[in-house]
Amino acid sequence: MWEMVLEPGESTGVHTHRHDYMFYVIEGSTGEVTDKDGKFLGSLDMKPGDTMFFRLDGNDFVAGDFRVPATHNARNVGQTRYREMLVEAK
Repeated sequence: MWEMVLEPGESTGVHTHRHDYMFYVIEGSTGEVTDKDGKFLGSLDMKPGDTMFFRLDGNDFVAGDFRVPATHNARNVGQTRYREMLVEAK
């Protein structure tokens, strides 16, 4: 479990998840997800109290209709700070 905070314009950097995970949004904003090469994959408007569960499916993570590769980058493209608690299954 860990807390992630991204100020407007900040990104996580390219990283890889290896297990299912879920997160709970404490402070919301708009996030943009790209693959390891910087290709745009989608954006999410996250509000305080929102949760998302990502299930590993091959080399991708799936949450409803949203699919991202295990290796990706997330960036806060909103105007406010983004803060979440993330729990990864082991």
